[in-house]
Amino acid sequence: MRCWYVPNDAQSLSNLGNLSGATFLLENSEVSSRANQSITAVNSRQLRIVRFAKERIRLIFKYDPGMIDLLKSVPGYYYDAEGKWWTLPHLESTLENLKEFCYDHGWYLEYGDEWSEQKTVSRKAESGYDKVACPPRFIEKLKIMRYSENTLKNYCSALREFIYYFEGRRSEDLTQLDIEKYLLYITDRQVSTSYQNISIGAIRFYYEKVLERADITCKVIRPRGERALPVVLSEEEVMRLFGRVANLKHKCILMTIYSAGLRLSEVVKLRVSDIDSDRMMIFVRRAKGRKDRYTVLSRELLKRLREYYKAEKPITWLFEGALGGQYSMSTVQSIMKEAVSKAGIKKHATVHTLRHSFATHLLENGTDLRYIQSLLGHNSSKTTEIYTHITTKGLERLVSPLDRPGFGEGIQNDC
Repeated sequence: MRCWYVPNDAQSLSNLGNLSGATFLLENSEVSSRANQSITAVNSRQLRIVRFAKERIRLIFKYDPGMIDLLKSVPGYYYDAEGKWWTLPHLESTLENLKEFCYDHGWYLEYGDEWSEQKTVSRKAESGYDKVACPPRFIEKLKIMRYSENTLKNYCSALREFIYYFEGRRSEDLTQLDIEKYLLYITDRQVSTSYQNISIGAIRFYYEKVLERADITCKVIRPRGERALPVVLSEEEVMRLFGRVANLKHKCILMTIYSAGLRLSEVVKLRVSDIDSDRMMIFVRRAKGRKDRYTVLSRELLKRLREYYKAEKPITWLFEGALGGQYSMSTVQSIMKEAVSKAGIKKHATVHTLRHSFATHLLENGTDLRYIQSLLGHNSSKTTEIYTHITTKGLERLVSPLDRPGFGEGIQNDC
């Protein structure tokens, strides 16, 4: 491919935008995020989509009645008169409609995701510890020990906040009392137990694995675990929920999560090759804790997946996004939220509720807890045992003392 290089300035972009019959794409995301330059650079029959927030996308294009009619049909659309662009909810269904319009009308389509970068900058600005650098040896050690990217990100963020709290003091000179003082500080901020555990994990890793000062953290204890029981849907509620999902792809996504007990991050990472119809198994690769596992493949799900495959023809990912790549997790959450509402379910049911329901229903139907542990990918059986506190198996045969014969009749009304 041959290309020309021009200066990255407003005048060059303005000149290019005035070329008759020319269409070009910007590859510099920094430039595409600037309102005036973006609008100037967009030629006719070209659509630029920029994800600028977690659940919103910005559309930049030259005036076209057909495109505007399409945008006005999307719930939640908004036109920014000052910026001269449209914004819409960031949903796969919306992206699919835009992609179809561009294909039918011969438009060029460009997509950029700036939200992740903006999110990082925003967090740094709000936290105040953006000027603190995470110790390189800390990062190197995490990578050598093969910690996941998510853990690496969380640990680095937690350690940087810890270092910032003691600004002006070397972390090597801190004592056990200093660490306890910091943990009391974040506890007083009423952070979640999960965040507190991440902070403790990062601090202990730094002192024990990097500085080799285990004596400082040997008496640091983790907070008492919370014992909240997860929300679970009944089998009737699950069937009612699936019945309210008309889109075949959306139905398959939710059915896959429930029938195999998958996490949200796992279902969007499924590849077409992970569906083993010969062994009736689903291969879940690089799940939580970098563990691979197999889980069950439902025959009913397989039938639906085959219909979906013939219609959509996914190439790499089982559920591909409208513009390629993995399916959006936020869209899956929106699909679930809408289905729960349409099904009239009053419980606070999320995508993860389907995984909890899978485990509970297996247990209620007599599946051994050890098999459920393996299907869910739990390290410890204690994690899986929580479902024994949820199941209603056998409870229907119990009789309340108040309902014993003669008990109710003997109650005297003293009022």
